[in-house]
Amino acid sequence: MIQNLWSLGLVVAVAAMTFLLGYVGSRRANTTPDFLVARRAIPATRNAAAISGEYLSAASFLGVAGLVLKDGIDALWYPIGFTAGYLAMMLFVAAPLRRSGAYTLPDFAEARLGSANLRKVCTFFVICIGVLYLVPQLQSAGLTLNTITGLPAWLGGAVVTAIVVVNVLGGGMRAITLVQAFQYWGKLFAIAAPTFVLFTLFLAGPGNGAREVDEGGVLRFHERVEVTTVDEVRVQVVEPMELSATGRINGAPVNGAVYWTAGTYTVDRNTELRFVAGSPVPVVAGSPTSNENWLKPQTGGVGGLFETYSLIFATFLGTMGLPHVLVRFYTNPDGKAARRTALHVLYLLGLFYLFPTVLGVISRQYLPQLLVTGKTDAAVLLLPTTMQPNLLGQVLGAVVAAGAFAAFLSTSSGLVVSVAGVVSTDILPGKVRDFRWATVLTGAVAIGLAFLLPRADASLTVAMSFALAASTFCPLLVLGIWWRGLTWPGAVAGLVVGGGLVIGSQVVTVISSYTGSWAPSVFSQPALVTVPVAFLTMVMISRLTRRLRPEDVSQVLLRLHAPDPLGFMRDRDVQRFGTAEEKRRLAERRDPPHSRP
Repeated sequence: MIQNLWSLGLVVAVAAMTFLLGYVGSRRANTTPDFLVARRAIPATRNAAAISGEYLSAASFLGVAGLVLKDGIDALWYPIGFTAGYLAMMLFVAAPLRRSGAYTLPDFAEARLGSANLRKVCTFFVICIGVLYLVPQLQSAGLTLNTITGLPAWLGGAVVTAIVVVNVLGGGMRAITLVQAFQYWGKLFAIAAPTFVLFTLFLAGPGNGAREVDEGGVLRFHERVEVTTVDEVRVQVVEPMELSATGRINGAPVNGAVYWTAGTYTVDRNTELRFVAGSPVPVVAGSPTSNENWLKPQTGGVGGLFETYSLIFATFLGTMGLPHVLVRFYTNPDGKAARRTALHVLYLLGLFYLFPTVLGVISRQYLPQLLVTGKTDAAVLLLPTTMQPNLLGQVLGAVVAAGAFAAFLSTSSGLVVSVAGVVSTDILPGKVRDFRWATVLTGAVAIGLAFLLPRADASLTVAMSFALAASTFCPLLVLGIWWRGLTWPGAVAGLVVGGGLVIGSQVVTVISSYTGSWAPSVFSQPALVTVPVAFLTMVMISRLTRRLRPEDVSQVLLRLHAPDPLGFMRDRDVQRFGTAEEKRRLAERRDPPHSRP
């Protein structure tokens, strides 16, 4: 009960600070550029902290540690890829994208290739990626609140949605920039402080919270453990063991002693499993069954190797295609500031990802019961009180919970702004009022899907968002910025083929999960196939339709690549939104009265 009070107190404090900073940031937000790009006046350092705060989602705060706990050294590609993606963005995309003067990704596509049809296709994929990324944030918020307080899981998602929607309604991008910058440093403290304390106790040896590493390479329970499955799960058993259970196993009802030989078993939802101290730990099917395999990379054969390279493609290239990340680079004053922002983000993210990796390693000794259900995202939340069941553990657990809540708020805010911006400018007329209606609609759709869809590992769901971004907007941006031969039919074809393959593979994966897990790894991690196919499709169709190449391609590319001091950069005059007064002021900025003859 005391731990619940500590956790609830800090979560409420994070929510209150979010409201306060959102109000401060929104006081002077009253025009469309305020809501979409914060008047393009955010300094590089603050923008880098805001991007990092927005980018470090549930997949980073909870999912990375959970995947390290479950999958071992192979899971390190997630934090590496999440960070290294900004190197590619800094080299190829950040500065030219800002110099385009666009407000959204569909706006950039139309400005570069002059096609309203392409803009509509881009709008569809922005919404798909944004919602696909937003749903696990809300589901993880529910997991966090349920884990620390026992309150219903739906309440956490509803609270996050309400806070985010209210903040975004107040001032859009201008309101959330200060919030996200603050929340990065809050999340860094919330993950770093407990890691330093718990790792120090772990190194201090037995009697200070540490446990001996299991002998023989087989992970074993150190004490009597009771586990209740939330969803149906398939577990692997490496050696014969005895346990007791209440529920259904392999489709048959059980209530009492059970004997398992080596093999795979299907445990129905709401089944209680009781293990004695010294029993080997059953793990979710597909995860390493021994400490030796957990520490060894690539034990999955050719399929595992394919998944690893596919994950590298998705995370390295997907970052430069995420709409909610790219929209933040529109807020920089110029291209140089955008590139400097990407550089700052690299070391801010690199610093953060050190800590969940360490917590994931420690969790394997203290929370083996999470390997039975596969719900390893809860490891970061449970580890402090498991290692230190006293006041210190309660305080550390509360700090972690507050940091996780900040992660949901900051990432959800950026996603709602990016999706609402596109909906308001491409589906609705595009005024401030329409942006606010789009915000409410986006929040309602996201929370509805979070309630309806089954919950998966946050990092796995987010990785699929990266695969979709890498297979759609990454080819569009790279070719649109660096190849003059791109045409709008080629871009549309590449978006449809790449995005369609990813969405189709996701559908196959979901069907497979309910019908015996028959789908090969190419469907669960398709980026290694879909990204090259998308690039190749854009190039081939563009060559076949070269007569449709925009006539002003040389002028557009000059504006994208010319150094900022030359003065070629102009804000794009977007006719789809803005009041007459806003358009007049935009025109005056582009053509000041004193410069006229």
